[in-house]
Amino acid sequence: MTVEAPAPPARWRLSRAAVLVAVFVCAACGLVYELALVALGSYLIGDTVGQASIVLGVMVFAMGVGALAAKPLQPRAAAAFAAIELALALLGGLSVLGLYAAFAWLDLYGPALVGTAFVLGLLIGAEIPLLMVLLQRIREQAAGSAVADLFAADYVGALLGGLAFPFLLLPVFGQLKGALVVGAVNAVAGLALVCTVFRRELSRRARVALGAGTVVVFLSLGYAWVTAHDFELTARQQLYRDPVVHAERSRYQEIVLTRSVAETGRAGTDLRLFLNGDLQFSSVDEYRYHEALVHPVLNGPRGEVLVLGAGDGLAVRELLRYPDVRRVTVVDLDPAVVALARSEPQLRRLNGGAFDDPRVRVVHADAFSWLRTATDRFDAVVADLPDPDETATAKLYTVEFYALVRAVLAEGGRLVVQSGSPYFAPRSYWSIEASLREAGFATTPYHVDVPSFGDWGFLLAAPGATAPALTLPPDAPALRFLDAATLSAAGAFPADRRRVDVPASTLLQPRVLEYARAEWRGY
Repeated sequence: MTVEAPAPPARWRLSRAAVLVAVFVCAACGLVYELALVALGSYLIGDTVGQASIVLGVMVFAMGVGALAAKPLQPRAAAAFAAIELALALLGGLSVLGLYAAFAWLDLYGPALVGTAFVLGLLIGAEIPLLMVLLQRIREQAAGSAVADLFAADYVGALLGGLAFPFLLLPVFGQLKGALVVGAVNAVAGLALVCTVFRRELSRRARVALGAGTVVVFLSLGYAWVTAHDFELTARQQLYRDPVVHAERSRYQEIVLTRSVAETGRAGTDLRLFLNGDLQFSSVDEYRYHEALVHPVLNGPRGEVLVLGAGDGLAVRELLRYPDVRRVTVVDLDPAVVALARSEPQLRRLNGGAFDDPRVRVVHADAFSWLRTATDRFDAVVADLPDPDETATAKLYTVEFYALVRAVLAEGGRLVVQSGSPYFAPRSYWSIEASLREAGFATTPYHVDVPSFGDWGFLLAAPGATAPALTLPPDAPALRFLDAATLSAAGAFPADRRRVDVPASTLLQPRVLEYARAEWRGY
């Protein structure tokens, strides 16, 4: 005959549930701290994979160290757990602010990131052993069951943190204030558990110390919250030479407009657009870039034109100068960039209100994904995409991507690709050219001088074996920079910048990413 064990008292069940809720909340907060460090690094540095590898690798290693370091704290598990949560709340809550300051003023972002990730990992790693001790003090149970309960709550909490960061904290609070909110939640969760379920285990001295620590933590987080906006404005301005007149962090990137008196010896202002800190154009000389990008590819059929990127509307402005361009389809990932191009007065004047033209259709989508399902055919394609120095953009310079572009080209269609600098980044430039050739294009390389960028290169391409001629359309409008002689000279490369024999870039082997990072380092 089997005798069933008596049901645990309600107090045990409530106390055990409180511990598991604390595990759940603390796990969510810990994962948010990790994601915040990765996201900040991707915005500031641009190397998402590298930043994720550094943060996750260092934090996981530190969590192991923290688990070992928690052994001597087990006799005073309640007080130690509360102190660790307060330390996590303070460091995690202020981590984005501190790292942004290290990047803007001290040029110590790398060491600061590693140090912050290590200390956060150390504290997170100490949580589970201490919570295991506290759980067993409520009611002793088999080690396997206790571990299963704790890790189930931990993993589910991590899921909540992983979803809350991109879909709630970033859109509602932004990175800086989002980290402060999570820090406050972290502190409340730890203190609530210890001060209710385990309050009798706290000595008078421990209560005083935790009370003082709580005041310090919440005053620090509160002060950071109040001053966050001014701090962000000051730190951001430190990163740019000219006054910042617009700044926002969209779902995809940081968008900054600066404006200053032009340094060209003539009246006017210099409007500059930066995406994640990278210069996209200067109003002083952008016409050189966009005339060289757009007009050569239009020497042929041009009724239907596809533009990949170019959310600032400047390339579209040049396309619309041809009356026989019937439709321009712009595929740009970030709606915030296009919205800025429509609404910011000086930028709108610069692009001529291009997005208001009825011939223009805007699609907000990833160019790679959009091309995979596109059914329309285009006479000309203008690829004005961000440089391939990040994982997300490197795929837009691969053989596979250019094969997708080739599939949407109509008979006699042509493609032009902005390809970086053949002077500063020759391997990147010629790897893009090799990728086009491997995708079945014949190419015509050319380059022009754009003072804001330096020597800048483009690739004109057409399917098949015959390279397209580098000439202007016979009916080209009057241009400020480009003429027949200048364009002819653009196809010549000096002896020290002739073709470099490098392999193509593919999705599985993004060589252009490696080249771009190596060649642009230090510029």
